[in-house]
Amino acid sequence: FVRVFHATSNWNPRRPPRGSHVVCADACRAQLAGDRVLALRSGMEDAYEESKGFRFDHVRRNAFLAERGIQPPKTLKTGTTIAGVIFKDGVILGADTRSTAGYTVADKNCEKIHYIAPNIYCCGAGTAADTEAVTAMVCSELKLHRYATKRESQIASALTLLKSHLFQYQGYVSAALVLGGVDLHGPHLFTVYPHGSTDSLPFATMGSGSLNAMAVFESGYKDDMTKEEAMELVANAIKAGIFNDLGSGSNVDLCIITKDGAEYLRNYDKPNPRTYVRRQAYIFPPGTTPVLRSKVTPLRDMVTVTEGAESMEVDA
Repeated sequence: FVRVFHATSNWNPRRPPRGSHVVCADACRAQLAGDRVLALRSGMEDAYEESKGFRFDHVRRNAFLAERGIQPPKTLKTGTTIAGVIFKDGVILGADTRSTAGYTVADKNCEKIHYIAPNIYCCGAGTAADTEAVTAMVCSELKLHRYATKRESQIASALTLLKSHLFQYQGYVSAALVLGGVDLHGPHLFTVYPHGSTDSLPFATMGSGSLNAMAVFESGYKDDMTKEEAMELVANAIKAGIFNDLGSGSNVDLCIITKDGAEYLRNYDKPNPRTYVRRQAYIFPPGTTPVLRSKVTPLRDMVTVTEGAESMEVDA
């Protein structure tokens, strides 16, 4: 308890004056806390009333910036279908071969399955430069680790390096990966997201065509598949992304990893062959492209050419 006294000239600590009041500190605190809760609740209700419905503050801001030539940033569209599955004796990874730059096909036959170690490979989706740089970095670090330890690389080591690097950059390194391999613990398959989170699954897909490939996996996957069954399943999953996703296309690449080693099947399936091939090369007549200016510099006038000079002696 706290004793509160009125100011008086003849104050006696043993005998409080008549105007003294005894107040419970707990009651005071409770009253103050109640007032704060009421004030907070009132403020939240006011803010809720103000935030009801749609707000167009950003629309006016964007229009103001657009009038001055400042355009808002545009979203980046990437396209890929990558997948992997665990079968009886190992892991099979698959990927399409289309590389896009916005809505333009930049490369029809690129490689999206990256080498990590003799027993580990990784499929990359997202920004091509990021996937190649990240996988090359991990490949180099694991190679140095093998030299130092004289042991085979483990999939857990590659997974830790990948997710630690991606988590450090908080998703700004646009690399979505499907990591697969076989080590002394058996076959493993992981997905690594750009923010650093990971999943361990018997079959996995990533990229813009991942939903199409996942539909094929969910309908056709079974435990202890043979090598041929797993290859057909992965190829069908990749083709589902090729035919149903605009960002995926061209051919199917497969990588088979077992305890005996890895086998990279480049262009395993070509579901989109060219229907027309020009027999003759393009011939453009002279004058098709106008020549704006030309300048010929005779090099013979600038250097001295000696005919019949002695040959240089070469030791036998």
